[in-house]
Amino acid sequence: MSLNFQQVYERIREIGLGAPARQQAQEALRARARDLLEAWADKNAELRDKVDRARQSDPSLRCAIPLEDPLNFHKLPGTVSTERLTLIAADGSQIVPDRHAAVLFGLINVGAIVLSGSAAEAPQVSTESLLSFDSEVTDWTDGLVALQRDLAERKKLLAISKGYSPPLVTLTDGPIQLWEARESNEVLGYEKALKEYLAVLSQLQERGAITAGYVDKPSSNLLVRLLEVAITPDNELADLHEQHPLPGVSDLWLFDSLLQPGERSAIFALQARSKAAYAGSLALHFFYINAGLAGHPKTARVEIPAWVSQDETGIDLLHKALLEQCAILGARPYPYILHRAHEAAVVTLQEKQQIEQLLEIELRKSGGEVGEISGKQSTKDSGTSGRKRYK
Repeated sequence: MSLNFQQVYERIREIGLGAPARQQAQEALRARARDLLEAWADKNAELRDKVDRARQSDPSLRCAIPLEDPLNFHKLPGTVSTERLTLIAADGSQIVPDRHAAVLFGLINVGAIVLSGSAAEAPQVSTESLLSFDSEVTDWTDGLVALQRDLAERKKLLAISKGYSPPLVTLTDGPIQLWEARESNEVLGYEKALKEYLAVLSQLQERGAITAGYVDKPSSNLLVRLLEVAITPDNELADLHEQHPLPGVSDLWLFDSLLQPGERSAIFALQARSKAAYAGSLALHFFYINAGLAGHPKTARVEIPAWVSQDETGIDLLHKALLEQCAILGARPYPYILHRAHEAAVVTLQEKQQIEQLLEIELRKSGGEVGEISGKQSTKDSGTSGRKRYK
């Protein structure tokens, strides 16, 4: 037995006994957030000024910046047709180098799919598999792999887009912002990758593409954080990172209750550490969309660059296309085209093992050196027969 179930059960029981009190406290905080949303709904200029002062004290501040529409704005898509719209989606997966394996290698696999509404043709699916070996992966880290995967996805979108004319939507799963973490500047090649990515975005803009990132079940509470900034006294802004008067209240809950099925929210600009890098027409913006049904909201965050946010027709096309794509999967709304791109990108355990075997065979055939798996890995393999999984 690998778990002390008695100990776990006792903790679960404690959690259950505390649920009513937590729920009562949560409802009170949610009611306060709802009241604040209404109270500040039309005070966009005042909010922008407050955010500007707050980021002077806390450059890492991450929150929504209101633009023209009220905070509680919501609308259905306009009367636009997606009949001639071409959608392109890309998704990536990876094999991270394993120092316990017999051969050291890494792989970034990008799957892409094109759905063209201009003709009755089947979806066009393609993959690009980038294999790196030995010294090429010595400095690879999880962060570097994520960075290179994201960049490869965006490059794939640009390359495919050159074969199509507007109206054109390009989609990725997750934020439109290139992978970033607090230690980004310490990741080898980050600045170079960022420069390449910004160039890709600019070229997509030149092509007239409507570029977006779809964040399913978002965890970032950008609007809630804006409300927290709003009620923080000016003399406490210096300690803003410690001020969280609405703990546990989420954007997801807020927009689940605000947006009716098919509606989107106002468009917001993003206040984040990366704001200086994504400037001008590339500045990061977002809106929320409810792709669910009555009584079953399904809110997602849709990230877009500034040039898309300023194109009202483009926003309506994107809005309607996302609703149509999500409807295809029925009770579990998610853009069908992103689902298909993921299927094309995923690398299975069997495929990973095949790559290892092919590398070993080729190296031995050519007189190259093949190592041995580590004792630790050998023990794991023998002890988990039939249960080993690769992610």
